Amino acid sequence: MRRAVCPGSFDPVTNGHIDIFERASHMFDELIISVFYNPGKDKAMFTMEERVEMLREATKHIPNVRVTSFSGLLNEFCKQEKAPFIVRGLRAFSDFEYEFQRALLIKSIDNKLETVFIMTNAQYSYVSSSGVRELSCFNGQIKDLVPPCVEKKIKERMANK
Repeated sequence: MRRAVCPGSFDPVTNGHIDIFERASHMFDELIISVFYNPGKDKAMFTMEERVEMLREATKHIPNVRVTSFSGLLNEFCKQEKAPFIVRGLRAFSDFEYEFQRALLIKSIDNKLETVFIMTNAQYSYVSSSGVRELSCFNGQIKDLVPPCVEKKIKERMANK
């Protein structure tokens, strides 16, 4: 069975993420989308549990996806899940530089792990979770940037602030 992990903070999940998940799901028998705790991103809009819930709702149309969360080293999570592949989405050259270095670091830790890069569709090249969070703070239009279930949660969160 070809199993891959697609890690990220997904705060929140965007339509760009969904595009990557859909495309990666055709390449692997099982795609494990995992919300990872990122100590560099302390100002999260949603808890890990909320992000897992939103991801499950937003990906329910993809039959071979499993959503989970993890706090720790990615290589350890991949070993635990028996997943020798890591899927990373790329929007711009700057993403490639960062992700390339991460892939090399992971490879130096565990030579059996392979990173697969998937280029985003051009229509999502400008979409980022941080951009969605910023637009949300100022009541900006996010309808075409996130799945409907995520838009609803964001609007609820902003209404309660």
